[in-house]
Amino acid sequence: MVPSRPSHRLPPRVAPSSSLLPLEYAVTTAAIQHPAAVDAVNALAGPGGHLMPAAQLSALAGVGAADWARFAAHWDELTLDTYMADGGTYRFRRYGQFEVDPVEGELTLLPHAPYRQESDINPLNGGVERVFDPLTESFVDDPLLRSVLVELGRIFTAVDGTESWNVKLHPYRISASADQQGQPAPEGRHRDGVTFITSLLIGRSNVTGGESGVYSDEGEHLLTVTLSEPGDLLLGDDRRTLHSVTPVRPVDPELAAHRDVLVIAYTAR
Repeated sequence: MVPSRPSHRLPPRVAPSSSLLPLEYAVTTAAIQHPAAVDAVNALAGPGGHLMPAAQLSALAGVGAADWARFAAHWDELTLDTYMADGGTYRFRRYGQFEVDPVEGELTLLPHAPYRQESDINPLNGGVERVFDPLTESFVDDPLLRSVLVELGRIFTAVDGTESWNVKLHPYRISASADQQGQPAPEGRHRDGVTFITSLLIGRSNVTGGESGVYSDEGEHLLTVTLSEPGDLLLGDDRRTLHSVTPVRPVDPELAAHRDVLVIAYTAR
């Protein structure tokens, strides 16, 4: 088990002028000045869904190809999810939580605890406490993770005004084979019961499928995309939108196949 750690501080950025954002969304408490962050704030405050391509996220977080390659290695340390009510053995994962203060650039790892969703949110696997293996120490301490969590927090603070976030991390590997397709979202079109939800692609190996969709509460289609490059990021306002992901299948059924993502859920404190 990874123990709770002291907070780590990233250097603050200069707050922007309100001219970068529509007046009703501009805030002085969030350091939003990078064009990628501005676009995300406007999309989330408007329709509610947004794709941030890998190149934009890398520039925003100050990371490069070597950082993504190092970060991806953590997915080889995930363990089988034994709680799948559909009987599937295709999902590997870990779980952990941070408290994030994006204004100060501080992150605090919270004590490990079971994960629970109510059945009305997750009719497939909800209603029970699920005990997953904790995030590894190397995952928790990875500088890419810490930079991404703070930058996303700054975006969400600019949209919502909240300055402190509970952040739940769900690293997933969805495997696929000739005998079993992988289900990134086996519950179908859904929401997670949080404030903002994101899906960060870590890698794809020998898979086809995995198309992500974002929809309004009324069922209006807002966005469809297949995350394809490490660092491609899909963001959504979970209070106003639903999302789904299509199954993945192997391109070559004789070879191992998987889709690796990090789902990051921000809940206002």
